Amino acid sequence: MLTSQALVIMYAHRQRKGEHMKYEFTGETKAHFGATLKRIRAVKTFGVVAAGEIGGWIQDEKNLSRSGNAWVSGKAQVSGDALVSGDAQVYSNALVSGNALVSGNALVSGNEDFFLVGPIGSRKAFLTVTADEKIGVRYTTGCFSGSRAQLQAAVKKTHKPSTLYYKQYAAALAMAKVCVKTRKATK
Repeated sequence: MLTSQALVIMYAHRQRKGEHMKYEFTGETKAHFGATLKRIRAVKTFGVVAAGEIGGWIQDEKNLSRSGNAWVSGKAQVSGDALVSGDAQVYSNALVSGNALVSGNALVSGNEDFFLVGPIGSRKAFLTVTADEKIGVRYTTGCFSGSRAQLQAAVKKTHKPSTLYYKQYAAALAMAKVCVKTRKATK
């Protein structure tokens, strides 16, 4: 019988051998504001991505989840501690960085599809706002991910309107409404 430690080692070894990899680095690099970005290529077909498809640019493996159908394509760039996961797509000329989390069914193709602000609130967290095919605009902070109305209800439940934290979220929501273009829900 294998111990849990042995299973972790075996899993890590399989990942290094490429058994659970959906993309690899092409060897092409470029500098962007002091960071070295690497071009990616799909090694298997998943979601809307075909095996062999050349993707966009990421700074590190931590920027693009190896699970799900998340993908970075075109001239898009993801760097810093930003993460693209789930079925999210970052494409065109989009730039995603900092502590941004692009997840779920988010589609980020340019500045009108993405907004990041923080640290805000009592947890000093970042709020990521992205265009989303299913709900129009998705608001994500900490373990919360949902619609504008859901976030407003959560903030109202947690903070009194006279508090600094409530005012921070209200200002962030107002700014996000102006910056992020709503996606039409698909059927």
